[in-house]
Amino acid sequence: MMRHYHSLEEVSTQNAWLTVGVFDGVHRGHQRIIQKLVHDAHAQAEPAVVLTFFPHPATVLSGHEIKCLTTPEERADHLINLGVDHVITQRFTRDLSTATAYEYMTQLKQSLGLKHLLIGYDFALGKGREGNAARLTEIGKELDYTVEVVDALSDESGVISSTEIRKLVATGNVVEAAKLLGYQYSMSGVVIRGAGRGRTINFPTANVDYSKQKAAPSNGIYACWAHLGEEKFMAATNIGFNPTFTPERQDPSLEAYLLDFDRDIYGQSLRLEFVARIRDELKFNSVEALIEKIYDDVDRTRELLA
Repeated sequence: MMRHYHSLEEVSTQNAWLTVGVFDGVHRGHQRIIQKLVHDAHAQAEPAVVLTFFPHPATVLSGHEIKCLTTPEERADHLINLGVDHVITQRFTRDLSTATAYEYMTQLKQSLGLKHLLIGYDFALGKGREGNAARLTEIGKELDYTVEVVDALSDESGVISSTEIRKLVATGNVVEAAKLLGYQYSMSGVVIRGAGRGRTINFPTANVDYSKQKAAPSNGIYACWAHLGEEKFMAATNIGFNPTFTPERQDPSLEAYLLDFDRDIYGQSLRLEFVARIRDELKFNSVEALIEKIYDDVDRTRELLA
């Protein structure tokens, strides 16, 4: 039975095959490490365990918030789908950042009965990032675990990284982001009441209350797949400040017009997969001009998702 834990103290397992990292986005490079971990651990009938951190260590250490590609729950779901037995999301704090590699590995040995550690080529943990592959191998000889290093996964654009994907999302390049992730970038949340303007112009939208810790695609209109439970609908989605009506807005809103759909879904969870960017968000001089443009957006959404 796979579990998602929020601290090492909650876990009870032995002979763990482990990988450690932020794994934000669980992109194709991460997937390769995870698939190897799962395959090799299960071949030995041992548990495959992933230890990840939240908030992003760089947010805690630099004081500048790094928006995440995946919330801890989304990340755990991706990892579970790859066959991982236990996911631990450890809260990253300044205190944790001061632990030496030896202290931290001792804790992992005690909590998980660590047997084998799989790490990426540039991985390091512990105070001052002193726990690189060589140091972790040295500690392993004393604590009785082995270390294996996996090379980076590259494609035409170079090494696949969460940082690069965040840049693509931030510029609205969701097509390229999906290539590196290995799946469509998504945002989700509960449908909440908005101003109700969409209904007055016959384009009622679902306002999604998304996590503000998530990296949001740049303002604009996107063709999305909207997932409501097991159902899937085409959606023309607007992320932004709605400049025609609310130019003073501070936080971008996320609103989806679900095509061929007419139901009250307030309070339900909606997940939006960003397939393609249609256009920038524009300020219209009249409601008529806005309506005309929305018809174009809907037609374009149908084309792109057909």
